[in-house]
Amino acid sequence: MLRTRIRLTVAALTALATVAVPGSTLASPGGGAELVNPGFETGGAVAAPVGWAEHGEQAASFTEPGGHSGALRLTHYSAQAYQVVTSQRLQGLRRGTYTLRAWVRSSGNQNSVHLALTGCGGSPAQVAVPRTGPEWWVQIVLSTRVEGGRCTIAVSSDAAAGDWLNVDDLEFTPSSRPVGDVDIQGADVSQLAKNETYGAVYRDARGRPRDALQILKANGVNYLRLKVWVDSADDFHELDDILTMARRAKAQGMKLLVDFHYSDAWADPGKQNKPASWASLPFEELKQALYDHTYQVLAALRAQHTPADMAQLGNEINGGMLWPDGRWDNWDGLAALLTAGGAAVRAASPGTKVVLHLAEGGNNGGHVWWFDNAIARGVTFDIIAVSQYVYWHGPLGYLQANLFDLVNRYGKDVMVVETAYGFTTAENDHETNIFNPALAEAAGYPATPEGQTQALRDMFNVVAAVPNGHGLGVFYWEPTWTAVAGGGWDPADPASGDGWENQALFDYSGRALPALRVFADF
Repeated sequence: MLRTRIRLTVAALTALATVAVPGSTLASPGGGAELVNPGFETGGAVAAPVGWAEHGEQAASFTEPGGHSGALRLTHYSAQAYQVVTSQRLQGLRRGTYTLRAWVRSSGNQNSVHLALTGCGGSPAQVAVPRTGPEWWVQIVLSTRVEGGRCTIAVSSDAAAGDWLNVDDLEFTPSSRPVGDVDIQGADVSQLAKNETYGAVYRDARGRPRDALQILKANGVNYLRLKVWVDSADDFHELDDILTMARRAKAQGMKLLVDFHYSDAWADPGKQNKPASWASLPFEELKQALYDHTYQVLAALRAQHTPADMAQLGNEINGGMLWPDGRWDNWDGLAALLTAGGAAVRAASPGTKVVLHLAEGGNNGGHVWWFDNAIARGVTFDIIAVSQYVYWHGPLGYLQANLFDLVNRYGKDVMVVETAYGFTTAENDHETNIFNPALAEAAGYPATPEGQTQALRDMFNVVAAVPNGHGLGVFYWEPTWTAVAGGGWDPADPASGDGWENQALFDYSGRALPALRVFADF
């Protein structure tokens, strides 16, 4: 039944591309399309939107109070299952690339909900509307090439009873290049070598055993992230491991982000422990040790002709790093350490970009405080990276608002370097999983392969809308960390288990999950 509904929606969009519709508008003399009623303010509330045509269950498409910027918005909603398309056809367009921007909110759970550009001279293009909940609007973008002077903008919902969509403040303008894709479709595969050592097997979507990186590459992944520890108890995540993984990555044509934890084990907002060999060093020697470690790793990568494309100084350093010398309440110390790390990057590998990474991707106040302090002390960097797990860090509206503001304030590119979502809440080893039913409920996406797919697609769409191409992309955290005896989380305890296997992009038989295909869409 689901396939039938989707075919009906696609058929409706195709019809819009080939026949005249009541919502038909001439372009402005300059070639930019002047949408009629783009903010849905004309005609009053609880009415069919003026200037727009409706197909399907027309009563499910109406204007009502609560706009993004003005008084009103377009809403798709019905107390019964419905399919509806709200559209406007533009004519007299000059040949070229055009970009649609729109502010949206959505309940999620629809069979299909998207904005589309059809009848523009090429294949129809569409962008899925993210699940946002009622509190936050997010902006989505979509580009197409106009060849025949006309293009139809369509807002489409194929939804169950009670599902809803809000749309407002559309813009359709000429653009110098397509917008909506991103440069980075990334994966953090830091645990992969350890998993493979203990016998993990990875299968493509057809169930055929293959090299994990080949499977990732075939599904659109073009960037790998690898963490580095100083003296790991299990000998993984150190220099030899990084060099081997870098050779594999570059053999697949992938780029490389090196994530320096500056610790012997996990570093995150709650713990930033010094490496044991650095623990008693005076500050100047600690700074030199950080410089030397950073230089050694990046110089070795460059020497084997697999240079790092980006280097991340510290991991989720909202509260600083190398406590207490670089803790949040010792900003002069933290800035000096970051400056030493940046100098090492530039000396060892001049083409490598410097990344600073904070958790809580929607925490605008915290991030502004942090970067203002760093910049005031002369810390230089190229890219701002954030973690965003929707079940911990809140709705995607928080994330996008923060990314928009960070770009506007600091003029830097931004990216999400950690995100993930569960395809099940079932366990596959003795270690309790981090992602559980309570977190799935908090996030709002179902803990299913379909829910995982939607969560990842929504993350990409939100980052892709960052203005002027400053949204670089998304890294999925540990998609290959499946449960295998010996491949647990604790480097000092071989009997430790994997609390992450239900957020991998491979199921419990090792087969690639549908979410893996999302990378290729961007």
